[in-house]
Amino acid sequence: MRITATDSSKALTSTPLLAVLASEDETPALPRGVRIPAAAKKDFTGKARRDRMTDATAGPADRVLLLGLGKEPGAEELRRAAARAVKAARKLGLSSLRIHQGAGSVKARGGAAAIGQALAEGAGMGAYVYTGGKSKPKTSKLSRCVLAGPGAGFRAGVRDGLTLAEANVFSRDLQNQAGNQLTPRALAAAARSLSTRSPRISCRVMNEAAMKKMGMGLLLGVSRGSVEPARLIHLVYRPRKKAKRKVALVGKGLTFDAGGISLKPSAKMDEMRYDMSGSAAVLGVFHALAKMDVPVEVHGVVPSSENLADGMATKPGDIHKAMDGTTVEVLNTDAEGRLILGDALCYVRKRVKPDTAIDLATLTGAVVVGLGHEISGMYATTDDLRDRLVAAGEATGEAVWPLPLLDVHMRNLRGGPADLRNINQPNIGGGSIAGAQFLHHFIGDDIEWSHLDIAGTAWGAEARDYVGGRGGTGVGTRLLMRYLTGLK
Repeated sequence: MRITATDSSKALTSTPLLAVLASEDETPALPRGVRIPAAAKKDFTGKARRDRMTDATAGPADRVLLLGLGKEPGAEELRRAAARAVKAARKLGLSSLRIHQGAGSVKARGGAAAIGQALAEGAGMGAYVYTGGKSKPKTSKLSRCVLAGPGAGFRAGVRDGLTLAEANVFSRDLQNQAGNQLTPRALAAAARSLSTRSPRISCRVMNEAAMKKMGMGLLLGVSRGSVEPARLIHLVYRPRKKAKRKVALVGKGLTFDAGGISLKPSAKMDEMRYDMSGSAAVLGVFHALAKMDVPVEVHGVVPSSENLADGMATKPGDIHKAMDGTTVEVLNTDAEGRLILGDALCYVRKRVKPDTAIDLATLTGAVVVGLGHEISGMYATTDDLRDRLVAAGEATGEAVWPLPLLDVHMRNLRGGPADLRNINQPNIGGGSIAGAQFLHHFIGDDIEWSHLDIAGTAWGAEARDYVGGRGGTGVGTRLLMRYLTGLK
């Protein structure tokens, strides 16, 4: 579906569906010449997500959809409203629609640029349907969505929102592919393709021989049980002007996780295609960076492998050595994400040397128990990074919740025959905290760092019109882009 922007002050041209935004107790501002039945106006209250469809009685619109935004709506309600409009047009089998935001209420809704961005995000993400497994995918008749709003600021917002929606959809396409469709090599190929979209993006992919030379025993230990070779992906984005700082984004890239010798239950094991959601978010960021400039140098590092069980697979109790020399006793082979990320964080610390590092991973079931599927767990070493990520989460609808890094969990990971265990002892609990502390060891104390545990939010989230329900959510891509664009 093609999304375009136009000025809402221009005369309305013929459209099969006109969607009009209205807050609670606000009279819908219809474009000049459009009329609807009095009963439809009376029925419509503007309450959040209480929409009213009606035929037009006059003007160039065949139908009018009144979209309820509730009281004092922000970006989230605008995203959801745009997605509902797209879904309504698709359900009716229409070829196009127009979403109208008049000059009124612009300031109250965050300004023209913010409105344009939210509507474009909602429309673009709301139109998403995964068809990668179909032999003959159905094509929607809906081919065009016009977003109408006031001035150049609105059009600029639509441009950015469309870029972010496309990046989210790119991430979700990666998440939703089956394990035999998206292997570590296929993920590396997707990363390479991003470097062709902009001269400011470069990509290097390292094979197992290169990783062995660097001493990445943790990553290679995980990949031993699969015939699919592991890959280490390193993307770099350089801004138009001189970079003011350097940020590294690290994404867990387990393209399929059966648990290794510590085999997972068979029920829902197919969902372990999503264990590369952290890498999907990082690659999604670079998809957006091909069109949106940020003032910092950005490095995207993705360790990618499968975690399967064959005669070469790591056994519970085996000891592997990380890139920095740390030895790790693998008590549970299903706690593999922290192992491949441990080597990746060593690589970032030694080779990239960023000012800030942020990793994303579907790391623990414990975070799902604590926070469910709507909020990502966030561990940050500085108040500034914590506050920036919280603000980015609020702005994008990808909420994060600060959790503590407690020394007791780090101490609990020590004491075995190796320097560290890969899981904590069962008497202490706090599995998500222990996972974060394990990762903290490998990035060190000199680099500002945050870990985002997205095990719950990457899939299984409640359907929110533009995201959620069955399949991947693309969580992290828009969150990180909001963080990056806010850096000075």
